[in-house]
Amino acid sequence: MRIQRSSGVLLHVSSLPGGRLGREAHRFVDWLVEAGQSWWALLPLAPPDPTGSPYASPSAFAAHAGYLERPDARVTPDELEAFVARERYWIADWAAYAGTGAIAGQVRFDREWGALRRYAADRGVRLFGDIPIYVAQGGADVAAHPEQFQHGVVAGAPPDGLSAFGQLWGNPLYDWRAMRAQGYRWWIERFRRTFDLYDVARLDHFRAFVAYWAVPEHHRTAKHGRFRPGPGAELFRAAERELGPLPLVAEDLGVITPPVFRLRDELGIPGMVVMQFGYDGPSTNPFRLENHPRRSVVYVGTHDCDTALGWWRTLPRRIRRASGLPGLEPSWPAASSLPPLPPPAPHPPPPPATASGPDDVEMPVQPPPPPPPLGVPLPALPPGAPPFEPAAPPVPPEALPPAPPTSMASCSPGVTGIVATTRPPAPVVQVPLAALPPAAPTTVTSTCSTFGGTVQVCEPGSP
Repeated sequence: MRIQRSSGVLLHVSSLPGGRLGREAHRFVDWLVEAGQSWWALLPLAPPDPTGSPYASPSAFAAHAGYLERPDARVTPDELEAFVARERYWIADWAAYAGTGAIAGQVRFDREWGALRRYAADRGVRLFGDIPIYVAQGGADVAAHPEQFQHGVVAGAPPDGLSAFGQLWGNPLYDWRAMRAQGYRWWIERFRRTFDLYDVARLDHFRAFVAYWAVPEHHRTAKHGRFRPGPGAELFRAAERELGPLPLVAEDLGVITPPVFRLRDELGIPGMVVMQFGYDGPSTNPFRLENHPRRSVVYVGTHDCDTALGWWRTLPRRIRRASGLPGLEPSWPAASSLPPLPPPAPHPPPPPATASGPDDVEMPVQPPPPPPPLGVPLPALPPGAPPFEPAAPPVPPEALPPAPPTSMASCSPGVTGIVATTRPPAPVVQVPLAALPPAAPTTVTSTCSTFGGTVQVCEPGSP
């Protein structure tokens, strides 16, 4: 799928009024259309853990029934039979774990989510999902497939500039040898389920597919873990043979080593950059606007960050001045003073797979055929304005600045901007939701929805 340079908003279902699907979700789609947005990005839809986080879910396949607008809606025997036949790989495992009514709850979710996805697609809005790297200890997946998980070690991240003790997450780790012996069936079915729900999905902690940090099970910190090799491209090639091209975005934040970039580029999937991280540090800072790689998804901030407004208000004056953003907060009036961008060329007929236009990023898509073209036309540059320069080459890990701190506390309900781009973007400002006028030309709003704790940082020189 060739995606025109476009933008959208990150807002989890739990941050909608009432925290449910249905009327408010459809109203948000309408707002996205009025604001000129093409994407609705979400956090994982999986059942959350006791802290409210969907990044350590008891199921990699099930959706959270707590998001239902009509949790008691009637489900017919035919609907149950059809759903079980379609989702036979995982639904019995979830029913055994979650108990009575679990299958009916998933049928209701698919009904409401399917209606929302069709409503959004009819209006030119695509859904951008999120795949957590790990699952919860003691969940349905571990109970049903214990042979596919390691014992005696748990997930985490190594010591870095943020913590001398690393990050101890505690999730079970995959036994990649056992998964390979089964043809990576669990992951193939997980991808299949993901692309039934979303048009594109962010793959969390992408670096773990090259090497992951394993911590002895009973340790209190992650300091004495070690790297172990991941499956690399083999897993993704196995999935592609069965599912076709995988519409993924790699979460490749932190101090990432060259093998991780090589795997991302070999697979031909975009990475991520975060604007909040780009107003400090040396000229080689990869998050500076002029250093954004061509095939990137640019976030104002992620769910691990403070809200955009909170970030702005706590910035040191030196960094605030360097940002070039005027006012007490990055507000909509500042956007009107920015120079306009050049319009994208009209879309030609689909080119060969090797072709790539200057304003487009190629990303695979699953059937059926794609809905109407996405993106908002951008006005032309004024006479004499400098052209965009090519993106800087990848920066060696040792030259990168320390990763910025993340917020481990829950953020107030809100939204975060997200921009898909294939070249260094013009400066973008952030605006509070209430200040957005109808048909706003870009997304630059605030905030986040859940906890942090999934920042991926690798020691320089590690695999």
